Amino acid sequence: MTDTPVLALPLLAPAQAQKHVTVNEALVRLDGLAMLRLQSVGLTTPPPALDGAAYGVPSGAVNAWAGKAGQVAIASGGGWMFVPAQRGWRALVLSDGAQAIFDGAEWRLGALTLTPDGGSLAMKSVQVDVPLAVGSAVTTPALFPARAIAHGITGRVIADITGTVTSWDIGVAGDLQRYGSGLGTALNSWVSGPGAPQVYWSPTALEITAQGGTFAGGTIRLVAHFAELSLPDPV
Repeated sequence: MTDTPVLALPLLAPAQAQKHVTVNEALVRLDGLAMLRLQSVGLTTPPPALDGAAYGVPSGAVNAWAGKAGQVAIASGGGWMFVPAQRGWRALVLSDGAQAIFDGAEWRLGALTLTPDGGSLAMKSVQVDVPLAVGSAVTTPALFPARAIAHGITGRVIADITGTVTSWDIGVAGDLQRYGSGLGTALNSWVSGPGAPQVYWSPTALEITAQGGTFAGGTIRLVAHFAELSLPDPV
């Protein structure tokens, strides 16, 4: 055996010359894998190799990552070290702000559980900045995917809301105040709108409605919080 069975750390051989090279490589791998933080699990083209940065390599990766799907790429010395990820490994994926579990083939964002045959429960938070166009209402992109179990919305005004508007509401079509009403327009005004879990069977956008006037400008940073259920693998 030349590598350890779990983290693939290189082992010293008897009477090996330049032992420090092998030891240093093992330490670099351990440094990248302990308290695992992945910059991304979706990039297919390697970025500049900044020492210590780790990435989950997806299918279809090219250049230095070609043929390395399912491995963790750790930047070191301007190049890459690769360690095969193992089923059950967990990591924080920084680009998505979510925990993930490796299922043996890919990283499942937000997964909290993973059954022997691939069923899982995932909790996710999706963030988007919403500029307010001139008018009385703004519809966001679909933030809740189909079959999501919505738990609520949080958000903050990151650029003053201008116009004749005095407050604003946030909800969904048919329930325009579901996640908040009478909300402030000044910088750093916020919404914290938990609610009874609601299943959205189709992709669902949020509706932002002006009260007392109309919007002229401003930006709201919103985060949609929801759960998703995954099927077990095909047989």
